[in-house]
Amino acid sequence: MKVQYRILIAVLAVAGAVILFRLLIGGSTVASLMPAGPVASAERQLIETMVFLMLIVVVPMFVLLFTFAWKYRADNSNAKYEPERSHGAWSELVLWAIPAVLVAALGVLAWQSAHTLDPSRQIASSAPGVQPLTIEVVALPWKWLFIYPQQNIATVNFIELPVGTPVRFELTADGPISSFWIPQLGSQIYAMAAMETQINLMASSTGTFTSEDTEINGAGYSGMKFTAQSVSQSDFDAWIASMRQSQPSSMLDENAYRTLAEPSAYNPPAYYTSVDGNLFNTIMMKYMMPTGTAAPTSSIPATSSPAAAQMPGMQM
Repeated sequence: MKVQYRILIAVLAVAGAVILFRLLIGGSTVASLMPAGPVASAERQLIETMVFLMLIVVVPMFVLLFTFAWKYRADNSNAKYEPERSHGAWSELVLWAIPAVLVAALGVLAWQSAHTLDPSRQIASSAPGVQPLTIEVVALPWKWLFIYPQQNIATVNFIELPVGTPVRFELTADGPISSFWIPQLGSQIYAMAAMETQINLMASSTGTFTSEDTEINGAGYSGMKFTAQSVSQSDFDAWIASMRQSQPSSMLDENAYRTLAEPSAYNPPAYYTSVDGNLFNTIMMKYMMPTGTAAPTSSIPATSSPAAAQMPGMQM
């Protein structure tokens, strides 16, 4: 086969691979590649930048791999056999300098992004005067409880967010470790018993986003999902008002919480029109008391569910 035909075939193969990759990505429904918030957008840009930098080394290496395999094949008598040949100083410098520079660039980029995308770092509002929204999150076996302390309401497996408003999620768990992640809004963070973690997110467009729990944590793991819906501020205010006016009203107190905390999966969304104001702290503190000592703020037992009993390391 002539050299020009070989080059043409190689070019067509590379072009075909690029087109196929583009088609797959273009029609993809991978949530993390479809950002709907500033955090997710920054993460996608970071992924694309790092992939591009790595391809600077990866692509030439694959080209050289196939070039050497073709050139030094068994039936090519024109290829010279030079077992004693060695590289010069400049060749060695180039071969080592390029990867070293790229590794250094990736390190700097990773260090900067780790601080910029710190989950506990507050997000600036897209409009002046907008106050952040706080949502307390409790990972239960195997469902999510969301408490809106400022609005005095609570939901199960559903949250509604106003567009352009920074949201601070404060998380704990009353059961096995769980991973809180809304791919289209930002990175994930763990919810653990006797601990509080925080993550700040914001939706930049309206839409409905599904969550993922990336921590395999028991029999109901596959059903531990929730829906996040971002709406306009007026629609959010109307939703809060409708929740408060719901009839019959439902109170999430310690007795209702005990029932809710029982293990179950694939739970439909549920709503509470009022909440015990100290419930989140009560849930978190019950694992922090010494054995045999009653928590002063709660009568909820520290073994309220079998899933929580699976975590003796979290109980003191």
